Amino acid sequence: MIRDDVLSLLPARSALPALREALDGPGSAVLCAPPGTGKTTLVPLELAGLVGPGPGRRVLVAEPRRIAARAAARRMAWLLGERVGERVGFTVRGERRVGPRTAVEVVTTGVLLQRLQRDPELAGVDVVVLDECHERHLDADTAAAFLLDVRAALRPELRLVAASATTDAAGWAALLGGAEGPAPVVTAEGVSYEVEVVWVPPERPVRPAHGMRVDPALLSHVAGVVRRALRERAGDVLCFLPGAGEIGRVAGLLAGVDAEVLQVHGRAPAEVQDAVLAGGDVARRVVLATAVAESSLTVPGVRVVVDCGLARVPRTDHARGLGALATVRASRAAARQRAGRAGREAPGAVYRCWSEGEDGRLPRFPDPEIKVAELSAFALQVACWGDPSAAGLALLDPPPAGAMAAAREVLGAVGAVDADGRVTERGQRLARLGVHPRLARALLDGAREVGVRRAAEVVALLSEEPPRSYGDDLAAAWRQARRGGDAYAGRWRQEARRLASAVAGLGPEDAGDAEAGAGFGSAGVRGRSGGAVSGAGGAGDDDAVAGLVAALAFPERVARARGGGSFLMASGTRAESGEAGSRLREARWLAVAVADRPVASASARVRLAAVIDEATAVAAAGALYSRGEEVRWADGEVVAREVARLGAIELVTRPLAAPDAGAVREAVAEGLRREGVGLLRWSAGAVALRQRMAFLHGELGEPWPEVSDAALLERAGEWLGVELGRARRRADLERIDAGAALGRLLPWASGDAVRFDALAPERIEVPSGSRVRVDYGGAQPVLAVKLQEMFGQQESPRVADGRVPVLVHLLSPAGRPAAVTADLASFWRDGYRSVRAELRGRYPKHPWPEDPSTAEPTRYTTARLKRDRS
Repeated sequence: MIRDDVLSLLPARSALPALREALDGPGSAVLCAPPGTGKTTLVPLELAGLVGPGPGRRVLVAEPRRIAARAAARRMAWLLGERVGERVGFTVRGERRVGPRTAVEVVTTGVLLQRLQRDPELAGVDVVVLDECHERHLDADTAAAFLLDVRAALRPELRLVAASATTDAAGWAALLGGAEGPAPVVTAEGVSYEVEVVWVPPERPVRPAHGMRVDPALLSHVAGVVRRALRERAGDVLCFLPGAGEIGRVAGLLAGVDAEVLQVHGRAPAEVQDAVLAGGDVARRVVLATAVAESSLTVPGVRVVVDCGLARVPRTDHARGLGALATVRASRAAARQRAGRAGREAPGAVYRCWSEGEDGRLPRFPDPEIKVAELSAFALQVACWGDPSAAGLALLDPPPAGAMAAAREVLGAVGAVDADGRVTERGQRLARLGVHPRLARALLDGAREVGVRRAAEVVALLSEEPPRSYGDDLAAAWRQARRGGDAYAGRWRQEARRLASAVAGLGPEDAGDAEAGAGFGSAGVRGRSGGAVSGAGGAGDDDAVAGLVAALAFPERVARARGGGSFLMASGTRAESGEAGSRLREARWLAVAVADRPVASASARVRLAAVIDEATAVAAAGALYSRGEEVRWADGEVVAREVARLGAIELVTRPLAAPDAGAVREAVAEGLRREGVGLLRWSAGAVALRQRMAFLHGELGEPWPEVSDAALLERAGEWLGVELGRARRRADLERIDAGAALGRLLPWASGDAVRFDALAPERIEVPSGSRVRVDYGGAQPVLAVKLQEMFGQQESPRVADGRVPVLVHLLSPAGRPAAVTADLASFWRDGYRSVRAELRGRYPKHPWPEDPSTAEPTRYTTARLKRDRS
C-alpha cells in the first residue's frame, strides 16, 4: 500500500508542477531542494508515474555512493509498500536488485558510466536524475557530460535533472541548457528545524591533518565532545569523521557510554548500514559516519551532530605517481550539509570542533574532483567515448592539462590508447572490467600467467586496500582475506567473484590476452627470454602470484633494496618499509602496491607490497627496461660504462674500455657546466684578458663576445675544444690555462681581433715613460699611477676608440690613493693644490711643482731627477 500520508508531507511536492513543465519543455532542469524535502525519493516516483497523475516513465537515479543508492531504493520501495526489486530497484557494483516491473532504478554514477559506454542511447530510459551533483564527484561530472552528448546527438527526448541541496545552480543551469540558454532552475522550500551551533575547538593546539594522518589528540577531543553532547542533549548523535580508521579509534574511545555505538562508512557491511538507516527502538545511538551520511539519506532519530571538521578527498602527487586519499578541512558547504542532519525531524544542535573565527577561513565549496584526482580512469572513459582530450565535452571544469598528460602516459603504457590518444581494442576491454586501468591491466594480463581466479583475488585486494590489521605484506593479507570472516573479507570475496566473472565475460580469446596489449612491455608479462615469469605460473605460490599482479598494476613501483629497509623504486622515488619486524624489510625486491609520503620525509613509506624476484620485476615493468652505453660526469671524473636499467634502478654495470670520444667530451663539458668555469686555472693574465673582453662586449657589442660564466659554459666546445677532448677528470680541467683558451673567442674570422690591444690596451704608456696596467674589472677602466708620472698630461687617457675615458687613480709616492679623476686638466687646475699642500710635507724628496701641467713627469725623487739632468 502506498504511504500517501508520508508522501503528502514531503515539501518537494510543491516543485513538481514547475519540474514537469521544464522536462516537457526544454527537457532538462536543475532541482534545488534542501535535505529531507523528498527530492531523492518523491521526485523519482512522481516522474515515473508511480505516484501522482503523471504518465508512466522509466527513471534512472544516479547517486554518488553505494550506500546512498541502496538507501534511496529501499526508502522509495517502502513508500510504495513494496520490496526492493519490484517497481523500485537498484544496481551497484557487485549487487543488482531489479525486476521486469522496475520503473525507478537507482544506480551509482560509476554504474551509469558503464551503462552509457555499452548503450549510449540508454534504451528504455526516459528520465535521468543526477542526485547530489554539488559534491562534484568525477564520475558524476563525466556522466553529466556524456548525457548532454546523448541528448544533443542521439536522444533529444531524454530528460535530465541535476538535483542537489547546495550547489552552483547557475553553473549547472548553463551547462544543461547549452546554446538555447540556461535550463530552468526549480526550487523546493524545505521545512527545516532550527539547529543551534555550538563551537567547541580543542583546548590545546592539534597538528594539522596530513595525508591520511589525523592527530590522535583531535580524535580524543571529538570523543569528549560526543560524551558532552550525550549529557547535554536528547536524541541520537551523528558524528562526522574523515575515514573508517578514525571511526574505529573514536568508537574505542567511546567504550562504556550509555548508548549504542554504530559505524557507517563505505566498508561497513550492508546489514549494518541498513540497521542505522532503519532507526533505533529504545536505546540512544551514537552513529559514527564518514561523508556518506552528509546527503542522500536520513538517519532517523538524530538530534545532535558532532562535526570534526575534516574530510577525505582524492589527491595525487603526479611527480611521484603516488595517488591516494588525503585528509583536508571540510568546506563550509559540507559543514552546512552536516549540520542539517540535526534538523531533519526536530530542532537540534551541531557541535563544531573548531572555532567560529576559523569557520570564515574554510573554503566555500569542496574542490571538484576533476581538479585534484588522478585522471587515468577519466581519460579512458573519454577515450572510449570518442573524445580523448575531453575538449568537446560539456564539463563545469576542464581537466588540468598536466593531470591529463600523466593519465594518457599511463593509458599508453597499458596499451589502452594509441599514440594519438584514441582508444584501442584492448582499451575497450580494460574499460569494461570496471576498475582502474592499472588494475584492469593487471587483471587481464595476470589472468594469463596465474589464472583468472587468483588474478581476480589479488586485484580485489588492490581495489580496496585491506585493513591495517592485515599488515603490509600483500601475500599475507591475501591469505588472511581467504580465511577471514570479517566484513572486509566478505566484500573482498564478492568483488573477486565479480572481477573473475567480468574477465570470463570478455571471452576466451580476450581473457589474459597479454600479447595483444603489450602493456608495460613489448612482450606483455613475458620475460626478455620469452619464458613465463619465474615462480608465477599456474602452480606458483601466493608470494609470486601477488607480486606479479601488483607489479603489473604498478610497474614503476617495483623496488630494489638499498639496505636497512630502504628501497629505490623504478620511478626514482625512494621508499622505506614502514613496519618494524616486517619481512618486507629483508626482501631484495618488492612490488609496491600502496605507498604514501609522511610529513617532512623525502622518501615514500611502503604500506602494502609483495616480495618478488628480479625476473618478475623486469618482466612486469618491461617498458622501463633499457640497456646501453652511458658516458657521464660523476664525482669529479668521466664514468664510462655499459648499464642495464629498470627505470631508475641499475641492474648490471660494466666499464667501457673504449668509450666514444664525442661522448667523453660532452661528459667533460657537462662536468664543467655543473662545477663552473672556476674549475679551470685562471692566472692573473687570464683574468685580465677576460675583463678586457667583457669591457669591449659591454661597450661595443658584437663582434666582441660575451664572457659571462653562462656564456662561456654554453660555448665551451668552441674555446676549450682541444683541452676538453684530452680531459678525463677534475684534475685535468684544473690544469687548463683558461687565458690561452679564451683567446680563441676573439673575432679572428672578421679581422677585428687584431684591434683588440688598441681598443682595450692591457697597458697605457704614461708621460713618465712607464707602461701601466689598466684594470678593466670595474664599471669603468682604471689606471692607477703615481701622481708625478702624470705631470704634463692635459687629458685623461681614453679607450674603445676614444669612447670611454679611463678613470685615473693618482697615487702618492708611497703608492697610496691621493686623488681620483677622469679629467686631468680640471684636476691640475682645481684639485692639485690641496693634494700638494697635504703631501708635500710628507714626501719632501719628491717634486711638487706649482704648475704640474707643465712640469716634467718623473717616477723618481727630486735628487734623482737632478742627477739625470746633469
